[in-house]
Amino acid sequence: MPDSSRTTRRQFCQTALAGAATLALPRVVTAKKTGATQTITGVDGYLYEVDHNWAQLPSEYTWQTTHNVAVGSDGLVYVTHEGRFDQADHPSIFVFDPAGKLVRAFGEQFQGGGHGIEIRSEGGEDFLYLCVYKEQRSIAKLSATGDEVWRQGAPMESGFYHKDEEDYVREKGDAPWGRNRFMPTNTAFHPDGSFYIADGYGAYRMLHYSAGGEWLGSFGKPGNDKKADGTFRLPHGIALDARGDEPLVVVADRVNARLQWFTPDGVHRQTLDGFLLPANVAFHGDLMMVPDLVGRVTLLDRNNKVVAQLGKDTERVQADQKKHGGFRLRGEEGRWQDGKFIHPHDACFDAEGNIYVAEWVHRGRVTKMTRIG
Repeated sequence: MPDSSRTTRRQFCQTALAGAATLALPRVVTAKKTGATQTITGVDGYLYEVDHNWAQLPSEYTWQTTHNVAVGSDGLVYVTHEGRFDQADHPSIFVFDPAGKLVRAFGEQFQGGGHGIEIRSEGGEDFLYLCVYKEQRSIAKLSATGDEVWRQGAPMESGFYHKDEEDYVREKGDAPWGRNRFMPTNTAFHPDGSFYIADGYGAYRMLHYSAGGEWLGSFGKPGNDKKADGTFRLPHGIALDARGDEPLVVVADRVNARLQWFTPDGVHRQTLDGFLLPANVAFHGDLMMVPDLVGRVTLLDRNNKVVAQLGKDTERVQADQKKHGGFRLRGEEGRWQDGKFIHPHDACFDAEGNIYVAEWVHRGRVTKMTRIG
């Protein structure tokens, strides 16, 4: 999420203050484990041990507003942060082992725009798919060690974008926002090898690409009516839902506070309300996870019924926004509470069902939640 966008700030506050959705409440407890107090979040059957300080950076690097997180087939954890456009020698991607030790860092070319990251295994090798915004507005495919396979800007052949979007690296201060700009946020993969890009801050459309990165088409369009299927207002997250009889593309329509499901060719199938600011979607078997930017991570079962809300601090986050008219809590680390989230921006599962959460906070935070019981 951008640090400075008047429209986005207003949308965030209006929606966040609308009130909590009528979803199941979590049980947050503390328990003694191996002689130390560990924070446990969740409900019976979905309990997780919380470690907010899991990822450790060496002194030469700094956290800079963490955005997204993904786990490779080898269990390594990849984290993107937005970074600073004028700090070109600092990596935007950190890679950790499951214990939180830094393994490698790269992605200096994406500084100032790091956002979405997803991983797909192709021919037994992991590849990273990146969505980069602000001054670096582009999508890219990298090897797991950071070698660039391709990078490209807006699909100009779509007719959606301003002529200036053909150049994907912009000067600082020369990166306008709008529905005719390219501001991709997240990626989803189709079993046939093609993939989808959510242009979440730009055209508010889902873009479909071939396995080689050629633009194939799109679906959806901008719209503020929460009852209008197939329209989006900041469609921030996207994933493939393979739990049913047919694969469906699910979109986290963030400011419209809902999820929408579509066939691979863009036919609307269903809508699920009851969220606040859903930022993305992830799956582990029949379990669906939705990081909600207003202080909670929601787990839903195969029937899309809520089974748990993890790290919920929604009421305090909303009250702080109402009191101060902004995002002060995200920059005041001393007021963060153990076992609770401020702004979950992305979350993913590892192979064992453990969860990693990246939060949109000033100094960056990646939490590991280890499933127990």
